[in-house]
Amino acid sequence: MSYSAADVRRLREATAAGMVDCKRALVESAGDFDKAVEIIRVKGLKGVTKREGRATSNGLIAAKSEGDTSVMLELDCETDFVAKGERFQAVANELLEHLFVSKQKDLAAFLASKLATGKAVQELIDEANATMGEKVELRRLAVIQGTANAQYLHRTSPDLPPQVGVLVALARADAVIGKDIAQHIAAFAPQYLDRASVPSEAIDHERKVAQETAKNEGKPEEAIAKITEGRVTGFIKEVALLEQAYAKDLKRSVAAVLSEAQNSVSAFYRFRVGQ
Repeated sequence: MSYSAADVRRLREATAAGMVDCKRALVESAGDFDKAVEIIRVKGLKGVTKREGRATSNGLIAAKSEGDTSVMLELDCETDFVAKGERFQAVANELLEHLFVSKQKDLAAFLASKLATGKAVQELIDEANATMGEKVELRRLAVIQGTANAQYLHRTSPDLPPQVGVLVALARADAVIGKDIAQHIAAFAPQYLDRASVPSEAIDHERKVAQETAKNEGKPEEAIAKITEGRVTGFIKEVALLEQAYAKDLKRSVAAVLSEAQNSVSAFYRFRVGQ
């Protein structure tokens, strides 16, 4: 045998390929590590189209903030083994650095953009797909520019990279309130900024459901309108950030906490892997 168990482990860590594939590549390359990596990459490229329909429910969230700019992306893969690998995380970091420089908000345009190496972002992802032996895809990205901001990354498990990420655009820089609001968003998962941001269709649907529910519960006809609006208000308090009860003090709204801090939020992004 022209390779050792340490060689197999090193190759797995570098490529995230399966143990059997790593052993075969090392045999074929007569123990030459670089050739083994290339063999896995070449063989992997042949299977890229076969992996297109696979689900990517694992991965990571990466974010970077500096000055008045914050960026964040979600890079997905099929298994947590790959998500924990150095190669996968290196690809994510390379994409993150490029996103920070390009500040490209459109996913399709970002995938077509060129890295410093001259390679397109999609090419880098395709190579990762091939080398790691499973589907890898950039699912979404976010950019906040020209304003104070805050970010928060949360690990749902100590052995996994961050699975939840938040970016917040603030009226003024405040590390404490920025982190608190970002953590609140991570925990409470608001869908909209405020009541005005909630689509009228969503409110109308909730109103219809609340009205029908009140009728089915046998509520007095004269009370149904008030009950319905109360439930619609409750719905808005669940989905709109500024209307939500603040995580650290449920007796106050997020809007009240921001007002007390003489600050405000103009936008936010919340990513959770696979959701």
